[in-house]
Amino acid sequence: MLLQEHFREFRSRVLLVVVGLLLGAVGGWFLFDPVFNSLAAPVREMQEAGREAALNFTTVASAFDMRMRVSLFLGALITSPWWLYQMWAFLAPGLKRNEKKYVVGFTAATIPLFLLGAAMGWFLLPHAVAIFMSVTPDAAVNFIDARTYLTFSMRLILAFGVAFLFPVVMIALNLMGLVRGRTFQRGWRWAIVLMFTFAAFANPLPDPWTMIALGLMMTALYYLAVWLCILHDKRVDRRRATRDAELGIA
Repeated sequence: MLLQEHFREFRSRVLLVVVGLLLGAVGGWFLFDPVFNSLAAPVREMQEAGREAALNFTTVASAFDMRMRVSLFLGALITSPWWLYQMWAFLAPGLKRNEKKYVVGFTAATIPLFLLGAAMGWFLLPHAVAIFMSVTPDAAVNFIDARTYLTFSMRLILAFGVAFLFPVVMIALNLMGLVRGRTFQRGWRWAIVLMFTFAAFANPLPDPWTMIALGLMMTALYYLAVWLCILHDKRVDRRRATRDAELGIA
């Protein structure tokens, strides 16, 4: 494809993603109440434990603004299969004919990984909130700004979802023959620095614990991807050696 055609393809894919997100946000608008109640559950648990805690909307329009934000967040989760497919479909024209078959496979892999990461963030959220609020002095009251709390919750969930996608990108580069598994293995020091840097920026609060948890999970996924890449390289090397032997190449 020509550069101009790539720009047109990119524009059409972005437009499709935006339309999908808007439609998903419409569905998210009607799911706001149960999702808000679920996200606010840790605060209610603190109340039931006898501590004074409440979510506080500080302005007249902040409740409406927060509903819009949560609706877009839910739209991103609901339509994740759609925009993940658009991402891989945009890359497909740049692949060779025998590589385009990987688009479906990568789409099928990224969707459960993203949802698994988001689910893990959702699972860790109440534990993180309980830990942070447990250090509140007895003489203090937790009146939490609802916008700050929900933004923290959504960023945490999305950060875990996105963090689970990078092994698929590594394997994609390896399958296309651009990077060998041993190259990823030799660069493990830089990879760990980059992963923990990402975890630090993705962490919405200035605490080390969420960053460490996310960084450790990304490190485990990194080594899993490296292992799969090395296995693939060994299979490719064996096939190449067999082909060379059949052709009589020394």
